[in-house]
This record gives sequence, C-alpha cells and structure tokens, in this order.
Amino acid sequence: MSLEFSADAQKKIAALCERYSVSGSKQAVVMPALHLAQKEHGHLSDDALRLVAKTLDLPYAHVYGVATFYTMYRLVPGGVTTIRMCTNISCMLRRGYEVLAAFEQQLGLKAGESNAEFSLVEEECIAACCNAPCAVVGTEYILDITPDQVPQIIHRLKQHPRPESEVV
Repeated sequence: MSLEFSADAQKKIAALCERYSVSGSKQAVVMPALHLAQKEHGHLSDDALRLVAKTLDLPYAHVYGVATFYTMYRLVPGGVTTIRMCTNISCMLRRGYEVLAAFEQQLGLKAGESNAEFSLVEEECIAACCNAPCAVVGTEYILDITPDQVPQIIHRLKQHPRPESEVV
C-alpha cells in the first residue's frame, strides 16, 4: 500500500477517534475517514480503503461495506463537480426523470458516469421533497428544477465548480 494520509488528515482522524471511539472501537470514525481519504486521493481506490482500515484498525470488509453502501463515496475517479439528482417519489411525480434526462443530454453522461468536469448521480432521496424535483451539488441544494433550467445550471457550475463538501 503506497497511500498515506497527510499530517493534517492524521490529526483530524486522531481527534475524531478520541472524541467518538467507544470501548476502543473506531467504527464511528469510518465515514469521516472515508471522506478524508476521498478528498486527499480523489476517490476510494482499493489502496485508499485499505489505508482507512489500517488507520482505524478495522477489518477491510467493514470499511468496504460502508464505502459501497453510501452514494457519496466514489470507488472510481469522478469529475470535479458531482450533481446528485433525486428521483425518489416526490421528485419523480414532479418531472424528476425529465430533469435527469436533461442533465444527461447536456453533459453527455448517463447517471452513474463521470468526465473530468462532472459526475452525475441518480440519488434515492436528498430530503428536499417539498421543493421537488431537486439536486444537491456539494452543500448547495438546487430546488424546483425544470428541464429548461438545466443548461443555465450547468453553465453556472462550470463557472463556479463545486467539489464535494467539506465534511470533516
């Protein structure tokens, strides 16, 4: 394994372990450690997952299970800006699939694909049902989206890329 955490990330993980470790287990720190690994290494390669497991003294299978359960973790390289488009029931009923199709057409990507600039993710729910259809980009919620707004949204995101939010 050639990957390592930066000194800053090591300090953050140590502080999180001190704060959240229960009975010596560091399972509560897995998610923030995965966020740090993804931030530092771009995505969660097998080496990055092994680094998190080794750092937290946890089984690789546990770390892998967490990383593959949540859509905010990328196991393959992604774009600078990730658009998470909700297609759950409220968004679906208010043209969410049409908005997703507009994003796909404008970006030249299918949901689940990436290029250097963008990753497009079909999200199960982003908890903004009263403003459906909606998407989240970093820490910004884009609400009440219509298909005809998608070109302007993409133009704005190209002008001001929004990498994944700082979570730790």
